[in-house]
Amino acid sequence: MSQETGSTSNAPSVLFVCSKNGGKSQLAAGLMSQLAGGTVRVYSAGTKPGSALNPQAVESLAELGIDIGGEHPKPVTDEVLNAVDAVIVLGTEAKLEPRGGTRFEVWETDEPSERGIEGMERMHLVRDDIRARVQKLYAELTAK
Repeated sequence: MSQETGSTSNAPSVLFVCSKNGGKSQLAAGLMSQLAGGTVRVYSAGTKPGSALNPQAVESLAELGIDIGGEHPKPVTDEVLNAVDAVIVLGTEAKLEPRGGTRFEVWETDEPSERGIEGMERMHLVRDDIRARVQKLYAELTAK
């Protein structure tokens, strides 16, 4: 039996996934990282990673004092899937199979563009929807 080493070995871990890993999963990871302050290991990835982060996602987090400017879209890997306690898929575009023993959820996040809301107004609504879900998830992950 292998045991992970390091100060965060007992910390719960979560992988946030969306299709491009440029917007929603980056929002969720940034929000969780800020909220958890190192008490949760946070990863994000995409099923079809894009080439860059969504500038509006970056800006909407910067408004909250969260800097994700150094992040970049990454693919989902077996290594990360096998290492985390929870996998959260944001939106319905990304398709991922649940893994046995790992908490798996699909968050059908708010999509304001379906109501004709675009730009930063859209991004604020998406961010705030994700933030409420992240706060709930954080409470559940750290309640043990």
